[in-house]
Amino acid sequence: MQDDTHISTHDAEEDARNADILIYVDGRIVPKAEAVVSVYDSGFMLGDGIWEGLRLHDGVIPFLDDHLDRLYEAALYVDMEIGKTRDELKAAIAESLSANGMTTDVHLRLMVTRGRKRKPFQHPHLSAWGPTIVIIAEHSKPNEAVIGRGIRLHTVPHHRGLPLTQDAKLNSHSKLNCIIALNHAVRAGADEALMLDPFGFVNTTNACNFFIVRKGEVWTSTGDYCMNGITRQKVIDLCRANAIPVFERNYSLVDTYGADEAFLTGTFGAQTPVFEIDGRVIGGGRPGPVFQRIRQLYRDLIHAQVEAGR
Repeated sequence: MQDDTHISTHDAEEDARNADILIYVDGRIVPKAEAVVSVYDSGFMLGDGIWEGLRLHDGVIPFLDDHLDRLYEAALYVDMEIGKTRDELKAAIAESLSANGMTTDVHLRLMVTRGRKRKPFQHPHLSAWGPTIVIIAEHSKPNEAVIGRGIRLHTVPHHRGLPLTQDAKLNSHSKLNCIIALNHAVRAGADEALMLDPFGFVNTTNACNFFIVRKGEVWTSTGDYCMNGITRQKVIDLCRANAIPVFERNYSLVDTYGADEAFLTGTFGAQTPVFEIDGRVIGGGRPGPVFQRIRQLYRDLIHAQVEAGR
């Protein structure tokens, strides 16, 4: 049952079909109850893994190559062998969807870890059997009620750090910093956490990229300390292509509290409006005109992707 007290950008409509989905685990398609990995797996034991979230729209996964670019770039950075070519990964995704008879309104989580270890320690050489690859495809349609309800954010003391610690651009299994931030926000009565960068400028949330609108201009962070979101970049590109002023810049909570609109971007929810930040109502507590225009432009882009992919 939906909790009306706290919502998130990942709230989905209930779908009973998800009780019986089939999941891809290292080349095998198995029932949900049998989709398991070893307790010695490096992803379970250490968060030593990378992942991508994908959406299926009318038989097409928009921006799939962009997502795979990010996945392979992350694998290169962490010295992890995925063990499959891009075409082989695409085939595994297609196999997962086909096994479940899925054609639209599907969210996929593609996960790759360094694999099973000989001993319960962190050294990569202990992962002796190659990577673990799991693909979870679920019937998952974003809950439209979230658009009318809006997201409440609370600014937390936990920030997205410098690349010297863990680069925020890395889509890794190690999400504890974001989970701690989210817990802090939830305890404050909000839905998600607004996180600052190491210098105190507004950065991102625990799960999504963050935008504000001031006097018709769309602002987002410089991108130096946040996830290089696929949807984030598509929104920036759409603004530039449609004469909507957009800026990647440093800005503070002073600018944020005085914004006319605010919204989040991510693969699952696409664009989600923010109605409250630190107890301050944004945009009168309703979706603003710039948000609505960007949301429609993005829908048109998805439609074009689907038509091109058929």
